[in-house]
Amino acid sequence: MYDKSDPRASLAASKPASMLNQTGLVAEEQAATFYDSAPQLTDASGRTWLHRGHNFLVAYSLAEPGAEFARDAQEDEYCVLLPQNGAEILWNGETVQVPGNSIAFVPAGASRVTSPEGGELVRLFTTRSADLVALCGNARGYDVPRSHIPPLQDWPAPTGGWKVRHYSLDVAPEPGRFGRIFRCTTLMVNVLDPFDGPRDPSKMSPHHHDDFEQGSLALSGTFTHYLRWTWTSDMADWKDDKALEMGAPSMLVIPPPVIHTTRATGAGSNLLVDIFSPPREDFSAKPGWVLNADDYPIPA
Repeated sequence: MYDKSDPRASLAASKPASMLNQTGLVAEEQAATFYDSAPQLTDASGRTWLHRGHNFLVAYSLAEPGAEFARDAQEDEYCVLLPQNGAEILWNGETVQVPGNSIAFVPAGASRVTSPEGGELVRLFTTRSADLVALCGNARGYDVPRSHIPPLQDWPAPTGGWKVRHYSLDVAPEPGRFGRIFRCTTLMVNVLDPFDGPRDPSKMSPHHHDDFEQGSLALSGTFTHYLRWTWTSDMADWKDDKALEMGAPSMLVIPPPVIHTTRATGAGSNLLVDIFSPPREDFSAKPGWVLNADDYPIPA
């Protein structure tokens, strides 16, 4: 259910055999408030908080100047989000200079991300990176598998072969387009347009996803995430509604098929990044929504 002014109101309807008609799907949300919890890693590179979903994880770092973040045998493509300062990314013997306010995708294999100025640096991986999963603050949160989330399958290789690709986030809002969406073979990242809050409470967008999680990474501002577990015929699935007030930086993973909507409540700029793995088919089907669609084809 979207307000008529929300671009997502034009998305195709949910699958006919909705997960809402099944039972035994109840799962807890996975929340982490980085601003009032200890980092999972503290070393010469800085402080890093790690938090996972079913298929993806976030490594949020406050990097020291000159910090290096190496992946010696990365299994699949990952994402580097640079909200403010730039970085140097080394892969396959080539160093690429990525300016601040950018998003980059790094192929599998050995790579190194260097932050000359330090500051905020976000990396997004799939949970195939078992060494990083083990470090997550909620590493045990998925000991009971989510059987209704399909196994992760990569999307097709990028057009023109593998290389470090990066894109500016300096993209003006456009009527009918939702956020600033980029995808690679493993992830879809929507860097929502900064919102000067608070959000109008009469224009909310409660909705659910049948079979994939949504990660919501708050980089600035304050948000209230509203969650509602739909009643099924099994009372074991019933849970009370939740309203989670979270500042920045923080991360919330919303399980399917929980009905959810988020309200920016900070008086200043509120910046939220939505994360999905694999990329979403419905967003990809909307012409012009995925800003790097020419580089990353959709499955046949």
